Amino acid sequence: MCLAIPVRVMEKKDDETATVELSGVRHQVSLALVDNVAVGDYVIVHVGYALSKLDPAEAEATLATMRASGLTGDASTVGAQS
Repeated sequence: MCLAIPVRVMEKKDDETATVELSGVRHQVSLALVDNVAVGDYVIVHVGYALSKLDPAEAEATLATMRASGLTGDASTVGAQS
């Protein structure tokens, strides 16, 4: 099973690299597949690549569903098993 998740762009390194954040965890991703990404945008990321930009309302709704399902939380609980 593959999972692509919405993350927020926190910093652009250049036109092809950005720092993104989810639940306090920051990660470097490639922007090579997506045009016109700016700081504050939400993107869908899979295996280190941003695949597309995402509407902020849709991103927030998806993240809320993930939180309610226990799939995201603060950095200390991400990936923790119950």
